[in-house]
Amino acid sequence: MRKIIHLDMDAFFAAVEMRDNPSLRHVPMAVGGSPDRRGVLCTSNYEARKFSVRAALPTALALKLCPHLVLVKPNFHKYAEASEIVFDIFHEYSDLVEGLSLDEAFLDVTNSTRFQGSATFMAQEIRKEIFKRTGLTASAGIGPNKLIAKLASDVNKPNGIFTVAPQQVDAFMVKMPIERIWGVGKVTGKRMHEMGIKTCLEMQSYTRSDLIHHFGKFGDVLYDFCRGIDEREVESEYERKSLGTEETFNKDISSFEEMRLHLVRMVQEVKDSLEQYPDKTVKNLHVKIKYFDFKQTTIERQLPINEESFLLLLEERWCQDPRPVRLLGVGVKFAESKDASVFQLPLLT
Repeated sequence: MRKIIHLDMDAFFAAVEMRDNPSLRHVPMAVGGSPDRRGVLCTSNYEARKFSVRAALPTALALKLCPHLVLVKPNFHKYAEASEIVFDIFHEYSDLVEGLSLDEAFLDVTNSTRFQGSATFMAQEIRKEIFKRTGLTASAGIGPNKLIAKLASDVNKPNGIFTVAPQQVDAFMVKMPIERIWGVGKVTGKRMHEMGIKTCLEMQSYTRSDLIHHFGKFGDVLYDFCRGIDEREVESEYERKSLGTEETFNKDISSFEEMRLHLVRMVQEVKDSLEQYPDKTVKNLHVKIKYFDFKQTTIERQLPINEESFLLLLEERWCQDPRPVRLLGVGVKFAESKDASVFQLPLLT
């Protein structure tokens, strides 16, 4: 039986800012972009969350919900420094560390002999060490697999810890809302509610074939997940699958020439970023368009990596639906390392 720890820093970006500026600790604050540039929030502190101000919320809307919200411009260099310290601590306890983001990771401590093999004691010590070295708090969940550990880390958040032993999995899962299950978004959740499924216990009344019938291949996963079964391993080596950049404009753009100018600049940004991945093989290019009404579309092709290729993709897709655009994005998709059949596309010149 595996022993998995899920560590999640509490309101990470906001916590770093509050650590460095104590005057922010007891006021609603958020880290994010400017409201007059269609910015969005990266995160918010728990005071702001009382007003439903959370990550990914448009900054302008956040200020309507909480007019006295203190907005802080993100400092990603500072967050990366804190993250590096945190992950160094993780690696002191296990070689099997799967980072999900700057502030979140799974640790497989199944074979660790520290604290007589107690994953709970290890998680507690990791949290203490994080606070000692960074002044930041983290929440932890411990379970026999990734799914349970992830769900457990939310139980006593913020700055808490919760363990689900193997014999407690069934009781832990039966009351679990289906929205908490990995992969269940708004659309799938709404469909489940229409079927009378609101908890994992209610989902357990469906057979595997029933769930596959209603939800395709994902139904096979749901059958296991609603029972707390998860065979995924902690993957310590992350393979980047794509690279790109995008921009939300201050005002909607209707001119293709203006879009072209923005695209050329973004292509150069992708070129600069690609220099960090000299061993990667580019499989496809893609262009993303989000219209003024938030309708989104993406076009992807296997083409040489140059401005003309990206412009060709932009023109092809936008001319099919030439409406005002609020966001453009460009990027590349990498071939998986096992895919030897993909040829190396020419680099930007």
